[in-house]
Amino acid sequence: MTNAGRLWNRFVMNPRGWWLPLLAVLAIGVGSMLYMGTRTYLDAPPVPDFVDERGVAVVPAAAITRGQAVFLKYGLMNYGSMFGDGAGRGPDFTADALHQVARAIRDHHASADGVDADSALAAAQREIKRNRHDAATGTVTVGPAQAYAAREIERRVAAMFRGEGSEAFHPAGFIADEAELRDLAAFFFWGAWVCGVERPGKAYTYTHNWPYDELAGNRPSAQVMLWSVIAVLALVAALGAVLFLYGRYASIAGWRPAQRGDAFPQAGTMAGAAAVDALRPGALQRATYKFFAAAAVLFVLQVAAGILTVHDFLGITRVFGVDLAQALPIPVVRGWHLQLALLWITACWVGASIFVVSTAAPRAPAGQLRLVERLFGLFVFTAVGGLAGVALGPHGLLGDWWHLLGSQGWEFVEQGRLWQALLFAVFALWCVVLARAVRPIWHSGDAWMLPKWLLYCVACVLVLFVSGFVATPQTNFVVADFWRWAVIHMWVEAFFEVFTTAVLAYFMVLMGLVSHAAASRIVYLAALLFLGSGLLGISHNFYWNAKPVETLAIGSVFSTLQVVPLILLTLEAWQFRNAPQRAGAAGGFGQSEAFLFLLGVNFWNFLGAGMFGFMINLPIVNYYEHGTYLTVNHGHAALMGVYGNLAIATIVFCARCLVEPARWNAALLRRAFWSLNVGLLLMVAADLFPVGIAQLLDVLENGFWHARSQAFIGSELFQALTWARIVGGALFVLGGVLPLAWFVVTRAAALKAPLPEPAEDEATRTAPGAAALPLPESPRA
Repeated sequence: MTNAGRLWNRFVMNPRGWWLPLLAVLAIGVGSMLYMGTRTYLDAPPVPDFVDERGVAVVPAAAITRGQAVFLKYGLMNYGSMFGDGAGRGPDFTADALHQVARAIRDHHASADGVDADSALAAAQREIKRNRHDAATGTVTVGPAQAYAAREIERRVAAMFRGEGSEAFHPAGFIADEAELRDLAAFFFWGAWVCGVERPGKAYTYTHNWPYDELAGNRPSAQVMLWSVIAVLALVAALGAVLFLYGRYASIAGWRPAQRGDAFPQAGTMAGAAAVDALRPGALQRATYKFFAAAAVLFVLQVAAGILTVHDFLGITRVFGVDLAQALPIPVVRGWHLQLALLWITACWVGASIFVVSTAAPRAPAGQLRLVERLFGLFVFTAVGGLAGVALGPHGLLGDWWHLLGSQGWEFVEQGRLWQALLFAVFALWCVVLARAVRPIWHSGDAWMLPKWLLYCVACVLVLFVSGFVATPQTNFVVADFWRWAVIHMWVEAFFEVFTTAVLAYFMVLMGLVSHAAASRIVYLAALLFLGSGLLGISHNFYWNAKPVETLAIGSVFSTLQVVPLILLTLEAWQFRNAPQRAGAAGGFGQSEAFLFLLGVNFWNFLGAGMFGFMINLPIVNYYEHGTYLTVNHGHAALMGVYGNLAIATIVFCARCLVEPARWNAALLRRAFWSLNVGLLLMVAADLFPVGIAQLLDVLENGFWHARSQAFIGSELFQALTWARIVGGALFVLGGVLPLAWFVVTRAAALKAPLPEPAEDEATRTAPGAAALPLPESPRA
């Protein structure tokens, strides 16, 4: 046997050797995160007092900090963006401010006698790049031209929120307090300074010369091109190595029947329709259905919020003479849209994980059902309170309590701190429920049984959520954004990836399509790939928001490598597609509808997460693309296509076991699948992707500030493509979302009667007549 074969057997085939590679991946990932976090604090751009030559304050540091709080209080990150992060309806406030500062300084110099236009522009660019920060006094000295530019930003911001000028905010008067508007302008002026001034001792800005703006002298730095080339080389090398291993060992490492020594679950599997029909759930499994019903309702509300957002793009906000934007402006409805997406998908995963883990032992722990009921109640209370806060906070109705009870203002982390703490409690209680379910089998089998994998993932998600409590509204924006991404990215592109693979693998075991040993090995390999690329891949979110150059290097390589596991999933897709035929279930496959949504996950993993993600992750591409609709395109295709399809698959899978066979409607669910996925594909093909390409072209021709201005958003092309999205959107909603939600909610009254809880002396054997889900065998079986 070759050395490679020995290593493969030791660290892949033998579960006893799995700890070392996983610990190495986690140690490297966590260590790098701590390093990047430390450098973020050390190298973050200062928040100084901007003073004139006489030392008189022009833009005080306190005003900048207050302006950041105003930005967050009114949810402006769900209207526009800062350093490219946020929404696309309004301008990127940093890019817009930088361009206006450059224009104002140029015009100020051009007004002097004897100064021609070229000389004025050159002087403006030198003044923008020159770093006059004095660390000892905490001040930046600005000349008369920069002081004039600061006043111009004040006037521009005031006009914007009065509903005047080219960048008028709708509804007018959303922010009426003049002091708050001055502070907001100070914050934007600071953002422009961060983007335009060179780092001390460097030939590039804090943001690596982002955004692209010829007027301000911002062009890609040498590091951007260098690390793009290195990233491509790393990707080719990694693909070569992984594909070699795939070709060498695919017969024993993929979604295939187990080899000799493995056994498919016998009685009680869900391969056959008759077995699923005969299945009688336990009371605990039956109780999980309320999570799926709640998810269906939240899904409908999320889509409704999205429709309101798109209508604002088109200027259609009046219904029966009432302007909905007055009560539901973009910062509110987009905040809802994002939070509801996270909530309904989370509800699905909570319900599905409890459902499948409850099959691990024939008897539920004492009080487990009551604990699940309390978990659901806490989840509903947190969701309702958080959504109410997202609406009330930006309207200023909560006063000084906006951060605690309203909206924190961070994209994807909108919920007020109280609701965030309650959501943490939801995750903690979820972890407790899973731990109680796993406890009876903790000493059986190996450490890598699927129930334990689910528990590990949820525990890691809980720990990572602590990152969301570090920053305050007054924390340096660059530092605070590090902690925001530590929550979002680590969930979406690291541990939730492993969690979803574990859920998918568990489904495959319960459907009788793969042995538990093979499924556990798949989860292990996925953990190595997703955590190996995802933990360090967080750095691609830090390219341009004033993080040190090391993040550009790390992010370029590892975010590019994130496409590797997605390509492997694509290679496995055909074998995955044929799994039900291999099962040979009598009477037809019992989970055909759920399996259809799982196939949708494979498709969107390749297109949405893989292709669309890879095309924007290279630094040289992302430099021009960041903050455009190509990011929105990737986000919709990956979030709904991958996580959305998987969440619906969990609903359908569990509902098939819980709903009376006579009330099952396979045809409706198949139509919903095709409507959702074809509708999403049409929205991508007719609007999100082409408008992203058009916006990228506008960045290249006119600069990023222009591609995010109302001149572009209100252009005929943008408006026409937004109208074109309606075709796919109508199919998505009318053919998919509403029928699916109606089915899930109405079947809550048609659940199978639960099995009686087995007595203590029966707890070691399967309940008779239940076709109950079998105990999974050890990974070493």
